[in-house]
Amino acid sequence: MEMGIVVGRVTATRKDERLVGTKLLVTQPIGLDGAPLDSQPVITVDTVGAGIGEKVIFVKGSMASRAMQNKDAPVDAAIVGIIDSLE
Repeated sequence: MEMGIVVGRVTATRKDERLVGTKLLVTQPIGLDGAPLDSQPVITVDTVGAGIGEKVIFVKGSMASRAMQNKDAPVDAAIVGIIDSLE
């Protein structure tokens, strides 16, 4: 699992039929201190109702597809939690 901050939305008028109804968000990976990492932002599928500006937990790879109701959806990164606080 990784931490990130949602920095934007992706609108796709045409996408794989297994992704219809999903919300795509641009997520910037962050460190424990909340500072953005040097890595590129990731397009993530929102499974928890996150919004722009929220700190989130996201997973990549095979774990991301497991977070979806449709396990056959072509998902490489998914938001699986919203961070309320970090101690």
